[in-house]
Amino acid sequence: MSESSLHIPVMLDEVIAALTPSPGKVFLDATFGNGGYTKALLDTADCQVAAIDRDPDAILRGQPLLSAYPGRLQLLEGPFSEMARLTAAAGIKKLDGIVFDLGVCSTQLDEAERGFSFRQDGPLDMRMSKQGLDASDIVNELDEAALADIIWRFGEERASRRIARAITRARLDARIERTSQLADIIHSVMPRPKPGQADSATRTFQALRIYINGELDELEKALAAAEDLLTPDGVLAIVSFHSLEDRIVKNFLNVKSGNMPAPSRHRPDIRTKQPAIYALTPRKPLLPSDAEIAINARARSAKLRVARRLADAGLKTNSIEESV
Repeated sequence: MSESSLHIPVMLDEVIAALTPSPGKVFLDATFGNGGYTKALLDTADCQVAAIDRDPDAILRGQPLLSAYPGRLQLLEGPFSEMARLTAAAGIKKLDGIVFDLGVCSTQLDEAERGFSFRQDGPLDMRMSKQGLDASDIVNELDEAALADIIWRFGEERASRRIARAITRARLDARIERTSQLADIIHSVMPRPKPGQADSATRTFQALRIYINGELDELEKALAAAEDLLTPDGVLAIVSFHSLEDRIVKNFLNVKSGNMPAPSRHRPDIRTKQPAIYALTPRKPLLPSDAEIAINARARSAKLRVARRLADAGLKTNSIEESV
């Protein structure tokens, strides 16, 4: 695979500026992918990086970096929700920064056999870890109501019932095993998109991928785990690409920074005041520049939220104090 076809990390300059790598610091790339953020951190300063990915193919792709940065990089296979266990097993107690890129790695999208995309025909799979139920199991075995709920909840698809009905009817004739089959079924009951609009199958494919991989639950668990791993002044940098992810990140950081909005004046204020864990830096998300969007279309929907871990009395004392 050529380097030009690999996943281009979105808002890379902004992420590195937020994390401020320097010698001796320890970072976690929670979504290694093709290693864009990891490599940039290692190139910027003589720091240490642990990188997590639950896709075994990503871990294999990262092997050359181990020799390129001897003693400075560890690759950890597993879901990022288990970052506490994975980093502990690697001998890491505290981190100076954590970066999440919540988008699907473009290498996964480009590999037809992984079944993430309807742009090319392949087996209807979508499993990031290559384990458990795949997308064909879901579309062939769940009932119409359950399918509609998945497509609505995780794809925010208004035509979820219509699409679910078409799927359950089509599978009476033949099991749905290929990405092209599912895309054709969706296209058969959806209007042709206008110029500039996304393909009508996009939201359904997104919904199935999120459901199969438990992506939103994983994200919530990972955000909670990151809080305990960051040192005082440690930085959390999160790049999200759709509203479901960004809503979880935004709400989490608002609660943890004490920035919960006041309720309507017609309702009692039942907010519980909690000590702030993070400071938002800045308070609003950063957006990609027009220049970046022009060379990387994947960046157009990205949002980068950055938060700094505040020092507090409840922080565990077993940190690697040399790095702060």
